[in-house]
Amino acid sequence: MSDFIVIGGGIAGLSAGARLSAQGTVTVLEAEDGIGYHASGRSAALYEANYGKPAIVALSVASGDYHHNANGGYLTPRGLLLVASAAQEAAFREDVDDLSLAPVSLEQSRSMVPIVNPDTVAFAAHHDSARDIDTDRMLQDFARVIRGNGGTVLTRAKVTSINRADTGWQVGTTGGTHTAHNLVNAAGAWADEIAIMAGVTPIGITPYRRSMARLPAPGGHDVTGWPMLMGVNESWYAKPDAGKLLVSPADQDATHPHDAFADDMVLAEGLARYEEMVTEPVTRVETNWAGLRSFAPDRVLVLGPDPAQRDFIWCAGQGGYGFQTAPAASQLLADLVAGTPSELGADIVALLSPERLR
Repeated sequence: MSDFIVIGGGIAGLSAGARLSAQGTVTVLEAEDGIGYHASGRSAALYEANYGKPAIVALSVASGDYHHNANGGYLTPRGLLLVASAAQEAAFREDVDDLSLAPVSLEQSRSMVPIVNPDTVAFAAHHDSARDIDTDRMLQDFARVIRGNGGTVLTRAKVTSINRADTGWQVGTTGGTHTAHNLVNAAGAWADEIAIMAGVTPIGITPYRRSMARLPAPGGHDVTGWPMLMGVNESWYAKPDAGKLLVSPADQDATHPHDAFADDMVLAEGLARYEEMVTEPVTRVETNWAGLRSFAPDRVLVLGPDPAQRDFIWCAGQGGYGFQTAPAASQLLADLVAGTPSELGADIVALLSPERLR
């Protein structure tokens, strides 16, 4: 008998498990062969504190100290460069305000990213506060905390049944049966399916596909120091990665929980939007993939005990904000379980509560 069973071995489940392991024994159940397989293993891995709705921004800002300092810090400099055509001026101005960017000249933008196209780019803006996140090390460190506090992280443990008994939850998996006093639903795209299995009312979690292509370094440039490059309204983005360039069409196509893969047409359309704003054509895609970004109906995380079943705890709806919000989101979850006042304001806690969706 554990104190907590956490279903899901991505960043949501591992961070929640690490925080809760200070309160009792934790068993994390992950269906795949390794942790961080689905959305967490396919993240753009960027810390951009101004990205998202107010409650998400609050979590991201509250996570900043952990990202910068915990275990030596998880962040390295990246920066963000927004580019727009003349016809996109209104949307460009909105993005500049939302992301707290500073307008820069075309010459300045080309000094940062030499392939910015002077014939199509009319506006550019930048800030240097965006950071890369060492996502793999963060996952491993949270898992290490769980194990260090006497907990267990199990892979190849797909949940096949959930039953509620007088003594707690009984969870059947492909690797055996586990019992606990509390059940934490951190199953990402599968969060509503887990709720239904547990006899808990689902909250409307919808997974959306996000595709990515890896390209050779454009024009043979050294892309290592380039900022993340983004189109207005997040219509596409490009990010250096291990000497290559990752380009995403920033697609948001609603789908069902599954091991996602990129749609060739969607990827081609996104690459075309990227090509319009740069001087180097896409001549080869080395590989492509897709992940699922899962959202609640209001596109804000869902954190805390279910109002009708208090020992069923939601840790869902991370969307594209999982890594950057994980430190504060997991701490809030642990505070709610322990009945400890949160450092976040009551208004932010209410915006994140499952009760808002009932």
